[in-house]
Amino acid sequence: MPKGYVLFTMAIHDQAGFERYVQQVVPTVMQAGGQPIIADDKPELIEGQWHGTRTVVLEFPSVDAARAWYRSPEYQAVRGERHRAAKTNAVIVDGFVMPGS
Repeated sequence: MPKGYVLFTMAIHDQAGFERYVQQVVPTVMQAGGQPIIADDKPELIEGQWHGTRTVVLEFPSVDAARAWYRSPEYQAVRGERHRAAKTNAVIVDGFVMPGS
């Protein structure tokens, strides 16, 4: 079963508010079996357009685990902090599985 990932791109306009969100959200990610694997404030754009300045990737054991975290009451209780502090895009994606594996 492939891992699941949650990708965020963010344009942060309230740094203090965003830091409050981070302090609240990380425990919900860890409790759901996930972990932050990328948090980059200076992604190198090599093609096309990219939203925001911060890119974050969270890794979960499966895409179902990623969805369960996102929909969990624990995460939903803090999600508004992110929306108040930053303009964001978010997606959930499946990890790559080599064909024939």
